[in-house]
Amino acid sequence: MEEKTEILTVVDEAKGNGVSNRRSCALFLINRRRVVRWKGYRRHGLGLENRKSGPKHPLHALLPVERQRVLVLAQDEKHADKSHRILAVTAWEERVCMVSFSSVYRIMVAGGLMSMRGPSRHHNGSSLPPERKELTGPNQRWCWDISYLYTFERGQFLYLYLLLDEWSRKAIQWLVSWHQNQGEARRLLEGGLVQENILDLPEEARPQVVNDRGRPMKAKPIRRLFEEHQMPQIFARPRTPNDNPFVEAAFGTVKTAPEYPGRFRDQKNGDQYFGKYFPWYNTEHYHSGIDYVTPEQAHRGERPAIVARRQEQKKQQVMRRKEVNRALQTMTRQDPLPIVAVEAG
Repeated sequence: MEEKTEILTVVDEAKGNGVSNRRSCALFLINRRRVVRWKGYRRHGLGLENRKSGPKHPLHALLPVERQRVLVLAQDEKHADKSHRILAVTAWEERVCMVSFSSVYRIMVAGGLMSMRGPSRHHNGSSLPPERKELTGPNQRWCWDISYLYTFERGQFLYLYLLLDEWSRKAIQWLVSWHQNQGEARRLLEGGLVQENILDLPEEARPQVVNDRGRPMKAKPIRRLFEEHQMPQIFARPRTPNDNPFVEAAFGTVKTAPEYPGRFRDQKNGDQYFGKYFPWYNTEHYHSGIDYVTPEQAHRGERPAIVARRQEQKKQQVMRRKEVNRALQTMTRQDPLPIVAVEAG
């Protein structure tokens, strides 16, 4: 505010000495309309404090009860590890309220709740993925990979095999094994073929398969499997995990889940954990890459209807806010006494 006052003082003095406002503003490297606006504030006694743009009391502002519901949801222990975006989607699906990501973020910041909510990683982004044809539905392109799982024995690992549908992000098939070889890879892939009834599809409608250049992926029995079933196999470039980003991201989600144990005693322990994790991932996890629906919903083709429903609910909620806020502003103008907020039942 002091800087603004000094600028206005210099501009006024310069104008008294024959220097126009436009010339003074050019010397200060400041927009002339901004100086005119500051003069208007000072003339009407409004002060020169920094103000947010837009109306002071917008009609579509969140209602107090909505803010309270978001805070209650964010403070619920079962949502403690969810980001503000997932919390917003949770509020939509549980019919708590229709509120945007940014509104949830601001409410949580004001409530002191925006500490680190779950682990996060920086993205590399140093490689460009290969061109992919546009997908229009499930089972058009699959991707798969193998990831290490730590055990309690130094130097001994379990392996998580994962087959993912790129369009819906559904985990089609998974398995845990002590071995990393083509036999286990074939078991994974054949399980996916049976589960999704791929062999009943015409040959031209069968999915492409993306994988890296590991030994199980390049094994002759695996390549022969894809050739026999007319499923084109696409290899990622060497040392370029971004060429197979969806399954890599899925592994990241797996290993940064709050319940992830970090180490496994044996294969049975791994089967028990992932036997619960992947049903949750497919049916309850709101995936950011598919408009915050679950992979199972996207796989069944429900994603457009869910997104449209949310948009309609959001539109209706905004209209309701406008009606309530307009009524409150009318009451305030008619009655100068403060309005006591009444809790919603």
